[in-house]
Amino acid sequence: MKPLVTVLGGTGFVGTELISRLARAGYRLRVLTRDSRGSRTLAVLPTVEQRATAVHDAEALTRAIAGSDVVINLVGILNESGFSGRGFAQAHTELVRKTLAACAANGVTRFLQMSSLGASESAPSHYLRSKGAAERLIREAPPALRWTILRPSVIFGTRDSLVNRFAGLLRLTGGLMPLARAEARFAPVWVGDVTQAFEIALQDPSTIGQSYDLCGPDIVTLADLVRLTGRYSGTPARVIPLPDVIGRMQARVMDFVPGKPFSSDNFRSLTVDNVCEINGLARMGIRPASMASIVPTYLGGQSADRWRRAAGR
Repeated sequence: MKPLVTVLGGTGFVGTELISRLARAGYRLRVLTRDSRGSRTLAVLPTVEQRATAVHDAEALTRAIAGSDVVINLVGILNESGFSGRGFAQAHTELVRKTLAACAANGVTRFLQMSSLGASESAPSHYLRSKGAAERLIREAPPALRWTILRPSVIFGTRDSLVNRFAGLLRLTGGLMPLARAEARFAPVWVGDVTQAFEIALQDPSTIGQSYDLCGPDIVTLADLVRLTGRYSGTPARVIPLPDVIGRMQARVMDFVPGKPFSSDNFRSLTVDNVCEINGLARMGIRPASMASIVPTYLGGQSADRWRRAAGR
């Protein structure tokens, strides 16, 4: 019988893809969710139990993890409601602390963490520092905990908030895009490759005690990404790179826009290039998919050949 895998953050973009993959592979899955109704997408999967849980309540979390063989944490936020960093610390660092304690209390010895490329306690943003602090807690856990950390660059896929968001913004603005940190570099990675990496980590004991930076094959600037999205989606982008002094002002204004589509903390994260020195996908034997081979399947309207031409390939 396959092990019981409990997943925190399983109803989000990456989580839904991962749960579907693991369900097809025969794993038994317990998804902890804030919404008592759960996810309709996951509800049709016969080996998936969705359990309403207040994950920040340590006692509730400990009860919810009972009986698990593996715990996977996918929880992450891109922005917080305030500006102090407390929201990031609660979502990224303190939740990991509570989850590790819950694992110890229940004798769970296998733990997989989705962190972020660039995470470090010395990073310039609350987002990256809180992710880095969580990694430290995991590495300092008792030896009985067999952990693996996966650190993806920005992730694209059918329901992403990356390419789809830029496509929507370009339609809204008629293609005009004033862009802070336009030269920030990324190696966008396909969600299917990220979830495959998680599945390999579950199966391969050589991944225990290892961290893997996950990157796609293409290194692009933020401006490149917007232009390519515009050309493919049918709304050609006119990118206006903003000097940092103006970009910071734009971010401060957006700090107060409902939903924070861009924030000062996002700006600080963009000062760190999001590319791999050593690609963990290659270490795992995964050949990463390019944007050109995937994005045309969901952004619509043009062929993969036209996307490749737009990308200069």
